[in-house]
Amino acid sequence: MSEQRAKVDWRGYIPAITTPFGADEELDLSGLGRLLEWLHGEGMHGLIIAGTTGEWTSLSASERKQLFQAVGSQMGGKLPLIAGATAYTPGAVLDFATAAAEYRFDGVLVTPPPYCRPNDEEIVGFFSEVAESSPLPVCVYNWPPGTGIDMSVRLLERLAELENVVAIKQSTSNLRAFMQTFFALSDRVRIFGHSMDDHGLAVLRSCGGDGTMGAGAVLGRVQPDFYNHLWAGDFEAARACGKKDRVLMDEWYTEDLVGRFGSGPAIMKAALNVRGLPGGRVRRPLRDVSPQHVERIEETLRSLGCL
Repeated sequence: MSEQRAKVDWRGYIPAITTPFGADEELDLSGLGRLLEWLHGEGMHGLIIAGTTGEWTSLSASERKQLFQAVGSQMGGKLPLIAGATAYTPGAVLDFATAAAEYRFDGVLVTPPPYCRPNDEEIVGFFSEVAESSPLPVCVYNWPPGTGIDMSVRLLERLAELENVVAIKQSTSNLRAFMQTFFALSDRVRIFGHSMDDHGLAVLRSCGGDGTMGAGAVLGRVQPDFYNHLWAGDFEAARACGKKDRVLMDEWYTEDLVGRFGSGPAIMKAALNVRGLPGGRVRRPLRDVSPQHVERIEETLRSLGCL
């Protein structure tokens, strides 16, 4: 195992969780606490806080740090905690990384700066500055739908050469690009993004792999159990869990990993609310899913035995 991979023990199903907001769109820290206890009790292998699903784009800097403090005080040391630290400048990323380290997080998740569309050399410079000064290990996040940038395998290879980069979250819908990334870099850094279906299971069985950084964890134990069964050698049980996860991806998301009837956070929050968990509302400009689509979400969850 390379020194970079060995710096962290992240593996399995690590969801990017929602950030509960109340009817007034303010942070619901009480609801967050209940959600964290449920996620921990359902056996998640780690948690990503203030990622895409966590609506980091609508959080102020102080709110994001408040979120890190609340999560760290409750879950620090119990399972790996990864802080969504994406921002437009290296300095802002490092400010979030410093706060996350103070509050007992284990790493940061960072995309290239969104909107401004930096080129390859600018992205390398951005991550070089972040990796050199971050007090926590860095997971590079390739998220084309959210950033407008689909980092090439060659670019990811350059980023994986940075000493403090320990993982890549490869969230592309391009299966060929994912497999190229996996085979090129999995001996150096941890690669997340395996699909929890027959294809993913076949790759994980034959070639190994680290895991999936998924969204929401609304199925609870079913999703981490895909990996638990895989590691135990019960491949049929793993396949059964993966089929349930696949239903969500097929019914609620497009092939490009975009929500079919609302934003990803809105869909995940509606699903949590249907399950009686503190999903809460989304914050503007996002909108909660319509009542008819809440019914559709409820039908999916009932068909999967979650209600």
